[in-house]
Amino acid sequence: MFSSQFLLTIVLVTCYPMGGWGEERASASQSLPIAPAKLPAVSFRHEVMPVLIKAGCNLGACHGALVGRGDLALSLRGENPVKDHATLIKSFLDEENPANSLLIRKPTLEMPHEGGKRFERNSEEYEILAKWIAAGAPLDPPDAPRLKSLQVTPREEINFAPKIETRLRVLAEFTDGTERDVTRWTVFTPSTLLVEIDREGRVRSVGEGETTIVARFLERQEPVSLAFVADAPGYHWDGPAEANFIDREIFAKQRRLRLPVAPLCDDGIFVRRVYLDLVGRIPTAVEARTFVDDPAPEKRQHLVDELLGRMAFANFWALKWADLLRVEEKTLDTVGTRAFHGWIRDSLAKGTPLDEFARDIISASGSTYGVAPANYYRALRAPEARAEAVAQVFLGARMNCARCHNHPFEKWTMDDYYGFAAVFDGIGYEEKDNTREDKNDKNRFVGEQVVKFDAKRELKDPRNGKEPVPKLLGGMALAFDGARFDELAKWLTSPENGAFARVQANRIWFHLLGRGLIDPVDDLRATNPPSHPALLDALASELVHSGYDLRHLIRLICNSSTYQLAGDVPGGVRGDATGLNYTHVVARRLSAEQILDSLHGALGGESRFNGYQEPLLAVELPGVKAVYNDRSPSACDRFLTLFGKPPRLMNTETERAGDSSLAQVFELTSGSVLDGSLRSANGLVARLAGSPKADAALDDLWWALVGRAPRAPEREAARRHVEEAAPGKVRAAWEDLGWALVNAKEFLLRR
Repeated sequence: MFSSQFLLTIVLVTCYPMGGWGEERASASQSLPIAPAKLPAVSFRHEVMPVLIKAGCNLGACHGALVGRGDLALSLRGENPVKDHATLIKSFLDEENPANSLLIRKPTLEMPHEGGKRFERNSEEYEILAKWIAAGAPLDPPDAPRLKSLQVTPREEINFAPKIETRLRVLAEFTDGTERDVTRWTVFTPSTLLVEIDREGRVRSVGEGETTIVARFLERQEPVSLAFVADAPGYHWDGPAEANFIDREIFAKQRRLRLPVAPLCDDGIFVRRVYLDLVGRIPTAVEARTFVDDPAPEKRQHLVDELLGRMAFANFWALKWADLLRVEEKTLDTVGTRAFHGWIRDSLAKGTPLDEFARDIISASGSTYGVAPANYYRALRAPEARAEAVAQVFLGARMNCARCHNHPFEKWTMDDYYGFAAVFDGIGYEEKDNTREDKNDKNRFVGEQVVKFDAKRELKDPRNGKEPVPKLLGGMALAFDGARFDELAKWLTSPENGAFARVQANRIWFHLLGRGLIDPVDDLRATNPPSHPALLDALASELVHSGYDLRHLIRLICNSSTYQLAGDVPGGVRGDATGLNYTHVVARRLSAEQILDSLHGALGGESRFNGYQEPLLAVELPGVKAVYNDRSPSACDRFLTLFGKPPRLMNTETERAGDSSLAQVFELTSGSVLDGSLRSANGLVARLAGSPKADAALDDLWWALVGRAPRAPEREAARRHVEEAAPGKVRAAWEDLGWALVNAKEFLLRR
């Protein structure tokens, strides 16, 4: 068994990747071999740098930062060997007496070292550093071979109990054609705590499930997908029939992992699920009962089509895009917010293709009141912010790390970052009017603005103080003129780019299934591979071939058996508790807007929000708060904030909070929103309390709130509660029943 100390090591490996564990040392055959003739006896790039990287010396928590730690500042993860060499030879080496060098004495704890012991005096690390220093600490010549590629085996493996161990081997290929086993010098970083990894690449399972391990040697990184699952003697996959290619891919992996799968959900669950996912509320009692009672075999497909055609679909999915595009009143003001939100909603209502939708946003300039999508740049006031937002929302690339250093988990460099940010330089604003009350708040604007593409450049590369050349990600330079945004929009949404279709397909899947095939949903990179790569490729291809038709992809997913699975697996969930392999539907709490609109739709009452004269559904709200710095928010405003409506200051779905809290419990048990609906003179409870047919009234209440008739024990207990109510308290008894159902998991969870 592995030691408890090693378990702690795995937890901290991303910040402090330790050396080996135990007393075992690699044999000489596993060491980095002597470099080819063009290199010095000990190569700085290929031997010394791997030692520093493996020991964790150049991580951000140690010396790998702009100012470093102590007197030593190294480039993060060794991204700049030339700079690191110059830093080391200044004062950390003693060529006459290598053993006296700080580079050796500190990591062996012969001198005090905050980072602790990184290797032993008799280790290979020590020998490499000592030989290099004794040879004069040379830097490799400019024409020396460079790392070309990294091959890790196995790249993917499923291990069934009792097998709980496997071994990774890493082979580096250099530009001179040579290959070397660099397993000993590779940093292995697991995505979960389900495995332990030693420095020689031995992986041991400590829990059942799947994990991704990123193998990093020098500047190259490669992901490895491993699964350790329980054996299932006599396993027989007993899932539903495949409805389309989605099921073919999902079910194939379930079979490979020998996972049990849930049956299809019943009609009551399906109708509630699809209403929540497509129009943002639960069905009415009439809608639910009509669907369940319908004997037509194709009724599920017909319902999906019918919901996709409603204006409510455009309202609900506009809400999702408004979250991403930062549609909020502080920077856009109320007029701009309503204009931008209305444009998003109308685009979805008329079926604007997603690529055209994106191009319209990226290339928009002009009045933020008259050209609604120009508000996107009004909310993003700096070139860096614009570049990061566009990359994340439309390409699934999180670029912000590359602002200060090369991206540690992706291919993007600082050159890529500043070249792309330069595309968004030179955007200016003509403020027609600004009537903000707080003149000191430079981030708030009230009044019309005109977005212009011909403003003076302001972006400078911090490394040299010069204006970067505008470039698309990947290297193509753009002329610095207004036409560059049309070129950018065309490149970004082109099928050849691929990233746009992949991130949009992944985002749609996320909203319907509860988790992305890539998670987080907007973090597409080689070191964060999809759970089902072929399926993501197929969905992206389907989106392209349909003309970027949002409804087409939603229809395909909703009509799949995967989407329609139940939440319970016969015999219990095994090996897929988190739903990574979609063997069942994982219940999740309704969003703030879904709860509020469903509650009012079922029980009665209206949602009132400050700044709006008319009552609105929560999903119809254009922004976050129409009244900025509202000292007396309405009960519905408070409700949405409490249940996680985001302030829309970020470019990601993860800003929306789905966590539960004690304050939410208090709101649902004693808050004014639910209390007002229960006590409404024209609401459902008032009507049912006056009904002479108790059983029919109970049916209406259950169907309205949880989409089914009460079960026999529920019916008996509810009838007794009403019948035993004191004179004058019958209405209160019915309110109790409504209160209990709203606070039940069946109402609050999307199942």
